[in-house]
Amino acid sequence: MLPLIFAFLAALFLVAPILIVIPMSFSTAISFQFPPPAYWLGYYRTFFTSEEWLEPTLNSVIIAFGAMVFTMLLVVPAAFGYVRYRFRGKSLVNLLIMSPLIVPHVVSALAYYGFLGRAKLTGTYLGVIVAHGVLAVPVAFLVISATLKGFDRNLERAAMSAGAGPFRTFFHVTLPVLRPGMLVGALFAFLSSFNEAVVALFIAGRGATTLPKKMYESIRLESDPVIAVVSTLLVSAVVLGVLVSVLMRRRPIDAA
Repeated sequence: MLPLIFAFLAALFLVAPILIVIPMSFSTAISFQFPPPAYWLGYYRTFFTSEEWLEPTLNSVIIAFGAMVFTMLLVVPAAFGYVRYRFRGKSLVNLLIMSPLIVPHVVSALAYYGFLGRAKLTGTYLGVIVAHGVLAVPVAFLVISATLKGFDRNLERAAMSAGAGPFRTFFHVTLPVLRPGMLVGALFAFLSSFNEAVVALFIAGRGATTLPKKMYESIRLESDPVIAVVSTLLVSAVVLGVLVSVLMRRRPIDAA
């Protein structure tokens, strides 16, 4: 019973800030105030009609999509090579791939600032996409490599014994089975980039300002209640993304 109580308290501690932010997004107060004095949708209207907020939102979507594509181009071949082949230094390779999770983001941001600055990519979409894409590699790699480890290679052998070549086997047998896991990895890469703030503060210029960077600047200069609206929308998007990923990962099991 005691472990359940601790688990409930831990979950409450994690969820409580979200439960506070959501009603604040409907508040009529001109600054952050909880509980709200009254409720309305005015700040939602401000968010969806203000160029000041819509432009960073569009930037975040573009950058997150680009980072997702870049991450998948790196991760899919790496996961296949890591899971299917034996080679020396495999544990070291795994450590290097996981290093973005270990190294503090502020250190990574400083490194990217120096590297991308020399390449004259700071303040550009491409620079932010590259940095965000590399940071999203560990999460996508974990998902896709786990999917590969659970793949039954007898399916490939059966296809090849029936006369299918390597490419036909990959696109008609391997890829359809792995597609849900790959989509989940891509989704996590997208969300990782969309929510990344530290790197964006270092390398995103005015033309590539992301939504998290805009939120940080707004809360630093003024307590704009629109930030609560953005936070609520981001939480909703993350919850929806997690639900979609769970459904995607359950499809092969249900189909079986």
